[in-house]
Amino acid sequence: MAVIYQAVYRRASSLFCRLHSTYVRKMRYLNELKEDDSLCRQAQTSGTFYLFHNLSPFLQKVGKKYLVPQLSAAGVKMILEKFKETEQWIEKSVLIGCSDEHIPHFAMDLGALEKSVIESELKGVFTDLQKALFIVDEKDSSVLASAQSLLRWHDSHQYCSKTGQPTQKNVAGSKRVCHASGITYYPQMSPVVITLVSDGSRCLLSRQPSFPPGMFSALSGFCDVGENVEEAVRREVAEEVGLEVESLRYSASQHWPFPSSCLMIACHALVSAQQAEISMNSQELEAARWFGLEEVVEGLKREPRSSKQDNGSFLPWFPPKQAIAHQLICEWVKQQTS
Repeated sequence: MAVIYQAVYRRASSLFCRLHSTYVRKMRYLNELKEDDSLCRQAQTSGTFYLFHNLSPFLQKVGKKYLVPQLSAAGVKMILEKFKETEQWIEKSVLIGCSDEHIPHFAMDLGALEKSVIESELKGVFTDLQKALFIVDEKDSSVLASAQSLLRWHDSHQYCSKTGQPTQKNVAGSKRVCHASGITYYPQMSPVVITLVSDGSRCLLSRQPSFPPGMFSALSGFCDVGENVEEAVRREVAEEVGLEVESLRYSASQHWPFPSSCLMIACHALVSAQQAEISMNSQELEAARWFGLEEVVEGLKREPRSSKQDNGSFLPWFPPKQAIAHQLICEWVKQQTS
């Protein structure tokens, strides 16, 4: 029996080491591409490319599914040739990852070229990112969000904030440098806390004016300079709904590209059931109220298009599964029913 156990353990350990080694090699290869312009330039000739047009990703519909195609370097060159553009355009791309086989992936924005021509040539459509994230697979939605955030950052950091002189990106797009001042700029994310508040038997959900009709979500807000996560959660809950958090626990995190590149830090917060009267900040929110378990379960089943009633009002529905708010709500339901 001991011999069998040792053999199984050796096989499991060997598998773990191989998987670990694959990941380490992959991360180190990506780091080399970021640091070595000539190596990255060479990788662009064998890599694959995700296309954007004014920050809208390119999708193709196959049957009922929307796919995110990856073009080869030859495919990108073919498109550029149609517009009589040179291959140097490819250097405008940014590195966004690579496969386990070390095939690098890049993102490229063709916003200066005629959109309809590209769509016709490649038989697809450039789609607003906010829509695209909810109609493609979860893995693809993460890639598109990261790629668009990096492209957006480069678009908004073309000049040095100290000298006003143009900045230059490295080939991978992992940084921009102002040669006049010597300052190096790196892409950054803004930390945002997103919090599902509960009084033990109910959860609190709210609406911002920018939300689609009928959609309720967890409370969220940017962290202030100098705040830790706990302080940010307590402040946001107090500011937005006038409640004092007694305890909180971390759930998970997610990159989110709206309104710009954000790191969503998801938490559950508990308030006293005896002091649970909402005092909503109408400058921040359009609506906020408590939801019972049954209403939350029904809301999770409801589609946005089926929430409109005959009188023109909307039944509550919640963010789709790609959003971390959905995960928070599902965790709360599981806790209530366990």
